[in-house]
Amino acid sequence: MEWYDVGVYGYVAVILGKVFLPDVDGHIQNLFSLGVFAVTFIARPLGGVILGQLGDRLGRKEVLAYTLLMMAAATFLIGVLPTYAAAGVIAPILLIALKLVQGFSTGGEYAGATTFITEYAPDKKRGFYASLLDWGSYMGFAAGAAVVSVLQLTLSEDFMQSWGWRFPFMAALPLGLIALYFRTHIEDTPAFVEAQSEQGEDSQEDEGASPRSGSVGDIEAAIQATDEGPKGLKALIVTYRRELATAFVLVAAANTVAYALTSYMPTYLTTTLHYDAVHGNLLTLPVLVLLAFCVPVAGWISDRVGRRAILFTGAGTAVVLAVPAFMLMAHGAIWSTLLGLAMLALPVALYVGNQASSLPALFPTSSRYGAMGIAYNAAVAIFGGTAGFIMEALVTATGSALAPAFWVIATSVAGFIAVTQMPESARQPLPGSMPSVASEEEAIELVETQEDNPDLDVAEMFAQAPVHLLDQEPTAEEARAEVEVALAAEQEVREELARAQRATQAAREAVVAAEQREREQGEERDDAEDEA
Repeated sequence: MEWYDVGVYGYVAVILGKVFLPDVDGHIQNLFSLGVFAVTFIARPLGGVILGQLGDRLGRKEVLAYTLLMMAAATFLIGVLPTYAAAGVIAPILLIALKLVQGFSTGGEYAGATTFITEYAPDKKRGFYASLLDWGSYMGFAAGAAVVSVLQLTLSEDFMQSWGWRFPFMAALPLGLIALYFRTHIEDTPAFVEAQSEQGEDSQEDEGASPRSGSVGDIEAAIQATDEGPKGLKALIVTYRRELATAFVLVAAANTVAYALTSYMPTYLTTTLHYDAVHGNLLTLPVLVLLAFCVPVAGWISDRVGRRAILFTGAGTAVVLAVPAFMLMAHGAIWSTLLGLAMLALPVALYVGNQASSLPALFPTSSRYGAMGIAYNAAVAIFGGTAGFIMEALVTATGSALAPAFWVIATSVAGFIAVTQMPESARQPLPGSMPSVASEEEAIELVETQEDNPDLDVAEMFAQAPVHLLDQEPTAEEARAEVEVALAAEQEVREELARAQRATQAAREAVVAAEQREREQGEERDDAEDEA
């Protein structure tokens, strides 16, 4: 739903500028439309914080249903807004207000959806399964773009500007209700349900315990008497500041080039390269469909060669191909424009095909939704949402059609550096979760190889503090926060090891039982043969 709206809005941005701000220059109208698009993202961090915290407490399923309902309703209402000619200045104000509602709802959408999928996915196939989320996102964008393109081909320009632009927005309501039906009929993730049940058991066992006050030892005792539930905003930022910063920079790099290709490109092709509205829209459509199907391929490859390798390649290709891509588009021929768009699509596929599986692996189960909501939405608000506005402003200020390429390069250089700070997460369990398998055979193999499995780093699981806090003197507040994390992690690992030992014992008993059945069946066959 989010990307359907992005596709629709990006393709009618030029029309919306004329509808809601008709009495100004065309460049100002374009900046207004792109500025309203950017304003949407102001509310995303707030939505990410509030909805992320709720998702860590109430469940992924419940919050995701609310976000979808808000998004569908706000998108539909945009389609029935009065124009500037009918309502004056109140019309663009209402447009901005509804885009803010959309931004708030989507603040919990991507973080929640990625958390949901990655917690369900098997460890060895997490990259592929998580990438299907972004495949759906780009197919939603392509669907929105296709709807607008069909309307532009079948309706006159005057009718499109007066009424035609409304239809794609109004279609969001029935589509959203259908999606809501399916979303409310799925179960919450096993990882979240298990974490919630363990927290509930710990709370019952430790109820009535009163901590002493004073020394670090007293704090340790207090922490041992409490459960490791979802963290508040301040504690979450203090504890995971390095991980949040890494996720922020990577998301900023990925979304700068992604939004350049999607939401900004129709405006760029029509206003800067002077394509007519229909051709400017249609040229991007096949590239978007191709991009959508390349995303799960990138996720599938990352399950085999690792997330970091694919992300490094994505950042590197964005830096190397940005200028040639915009040069080809500026050439003006259909073939060169398509090739330039395809060159931009390559790093987008590599970025987003691994983003959904890499980012959740930075945070433990109890705080994953909230942390993802903060990092992802802050980055998208500051860089993704403003990408089109900044690029159009650069073109206007410099007069160069190549100006957007240098903004892509700058953010992807930062993204390359961020990848160096990310741990490899391919084929490994998510922090705070037991290993996830796709079959009984894989489970037996995991149990039999758990002692020397390179993807199960027991030493790292027992680490007493994050590495980035060991090379500096912590403040008292940071030290207390790390004591809390370390003790909770130790308890979590002990519980996981106990569960693993029980699983090992159960597997061994199953093997013994199977061997016994085979012996009995063999004896029965021998007896039958002797009697015969």
